[in-house]
Amino acid sequence: MVTIILVVHIVIAIALVVLVLIQQGKGADIGAAFGSGASQTVFGSRGSASFLTRTTAGLAAGFFITSLSLAYISGNRTDAKSVTDITAPAKVSDLPTLPSGMAPPASAPAQPAAPSDVPVVPGK
Repeated sequence: MVTIILVVHIVIAIALVVLVLIQQGKGADIGAAFGSGASQTVFGSRGSASFLTRTTAGLAAGFFITSLSLAYISGNRTDAKSVTDITAPAKVSDLPTLPSGMAPPASAPAQPAAPSDVPVVPGK
């Protein structure tokens, strides 16, 4: 379901960008007043502006709806894991023993040489 909405969202976004780039600005109307052929367009002298405006408004509404749908779906997922749900790594005593002939890794000193500002966590 999320994949379908996401594909529709991307298609609407691309179509919206194309429609906005196709439209002429309000300053282009002055050229049409001097007979630049605006009356010979497919939609008539003013029909293309209203058609493109309505289509852009419809696509903008669709983009808004799909954005809200994707936000709602992603916010209500139960399978999402939080950082606090991750379990702690295993203790050294819980790890299996090394096979014979292998050397254990070098261990770190138990206490730091110089005092630090970081508090010591009990039990570690």
